[in-house]
Amino acid sequence: MRIERRLSRTFKAFIHSSKAGGIMLIACTLVSLALANSTLGPAWLGFWHQHVAGLSIEHWVNDALMAIFFLLIGLELERELYNGELSDLRNAMLPILAAAGGIAVPALIHFVLNGGTPTQAGVGIPMATDIAFALGVLALLGSRVPASLKIFLTALAVMDDLGAIVVIALFYTTDLSFLYLLGALAVFAGLLAMNRVLRVMALLPYLAGGALMWFLMLKSGVHATIAGVLLAFAIPYSAKEDDADSPSHRLEHVLHKPVTFLILPVFALANTGIVIGAGWASELLSPNSLGIILGLVAGKPVGIFLFSFAAVALGLCRLPLDLAWRHVLGAGLLGGIGFTMSIFITNLAFTGAPDAINGSKMAILAASTVAGVAGFTWLKLWGGPLASDRDTDTLDFEAP
Repeated sequence: MRIERRLSRTFKAFIHSSKAGGIMLIACTLVSLALANSTLGPAWLGFWHQHVAGLSIEHWVNDALMAIFFLLIGLELERELYNGELSDLRNAMLPILAAAGGIAVPALIHFVLNGGTPTQAGVGIPMATDIAFALGVLALLGSRVPASLKIFLTALAVMDDLGAIVVIALFYTTDLSFLYLLGALAVFAGLLAMNRVLRVMALLPYLAGGALMWFLMLKSGVHATIAGVLLAFAIPYSAKEDDADSPSHRLEHVLHKPVTFLILPVFALANTGIVIGAGWASELLSPNSLGIILGLVAGKPVGIFLFSFAAVALGLCRLPLDLAWRHVLGAGLLGGIGFTMSIFITNLAFTGAPDAINGSKMAILAASTVAGVAGFTWLKLWGGPLASDRDTDTLDFEAP
């Protein structure tokens, strides 16, 4: 028995925006790098450290604007859990276990090289996958790759980011204030009650409550962006696919373009002003940089591939019928594009250590570039649809 599943309009829009979004991120990164290493460098870097309303501009970008990015990540995860690849446990096991491998192996590589040293805190840096960049590269290949590879990579990246969010909440929290944390959780409980008990369908009350939860989370010591994820799961969602009246669906649709074309580019401008000094080559050979580079370039594909293979071999799940193992390896290579989330975790891991942050960002950019080129080349040469595929816009799964 075969089950035909068509790509949703929301998912198609997401794929198409990722291509343009990836180009925007590359352009902003190149601009920031060029300015940081020009005569305007001190003024450029100083701009981001100017204080406005008690926080530097860089902090407003990383703590406030990125909370909106995390809200979108939460909404995408919610959609996947309700009627996407993660809605069926049997189908969900493949990207879930692949993501677990893509988190565990890179972290292990970094820990082996940095355990017991001041840079051990960077263990979370190579865990993450940049959804926009990874899907942007995949979008460049168009119909040359099976449709289910896009679904698999999306679900994998979403679960990967969920893992990164958990790591941020558990291991990158400083000076915890239980009073503010309890206040944030109380607001979250109130938002859930508005959804589940009062059945409030207007978006404004949720957004107002989310803003309050963000402030309380910021004061609690837990990174404020976590409030964005919690808010996503408090907003009502309709399990009916592409339900335009669902508040969650409407908000996700509204946020895609601002996040893709404003928030992430501004994040890139604020965080990729990397000063490339005379010793940049030796810095890339430091244990921390090697842990990041090897974790992303080698650890990601090895972890994703091996965990996926083990899951299928143990009978926990099956590959979609239009995928071969070469496609999974290609997805693993693209999973090594860390960029946004890796840079984000770098800022948390090495707070107050600008040299470590600068070196880590250089390693992230180098590794993400290698991973992106390797993944694109591999899939362009060997990632074509299987000979039996008839329609690249449909997904065919063998029923369990």
